Amino acid sequence: MASLHKRAQGISLLVMDVDGVLTDGGLYYGPDGEVMKRFDVKDGHGLVILRHLKIASAILTARSSKIVETRMRELGVAHIIQGARDKNAGLEQILAAAGVTREQVAYIGDDINDLPVLTQVGLSACPADARPEVREAVHYVCATPGGRGAVRELVEVILHAQGRWEEALEIHARHPDTARSADLKAAEAKPTK
Repeated sequence: MASLHKRAQGISLLVMDVDGVLTDGGLYYGPDGEVMKRFDVKDGHGLVILRHLKIASAILTARSSKIVETRMRELGVAHIIQGARDKNAGLEQILAAAGVTREQVAYIGDDINDLPVLTQVGLSACPADARPEVREAVHYVCATPGGRGAVRELVEVILHAQGRWEEALEIHARHPDTARSADLKAAEAKPTK
């Protein structure tokens, strides 16, 4: 069986579940439906780093949310599939759109509905607080929980294995304005009252 390092070396696409991975799994509802999700800026910055290094990212989630669409567009996530009850079919769509094989995909998920995809990709991962069945099935269990930097941790695992972490730091040093988090750009673009 291939080592974690070897698996991470071949990754050219990161696919992520949302609730419990990019968020802490909490769902905040008001009278008109979902009103809020909490995303970690470290995860967001990790996705920006990937984009600058020409490694694509994608969302594959069973739920649908305008909040997710807005956040992922802000971060430049290339492929967004929401409402995917059949995650295998959703993965097939992403593979076709991205032009990559399953072996080139890293997938991070946290619950049993992610298992069909987690068992078919080149590198599977989960947050520290994932379901026990998921932790047992993946190649890598993050030290951090969902919504608290697990995606960023996986990004760094991939970039270190590919020998590209120094390149990421150099891009940031040369072009801090283009490599910094989309969160800061979005906040600065909003007019103040």
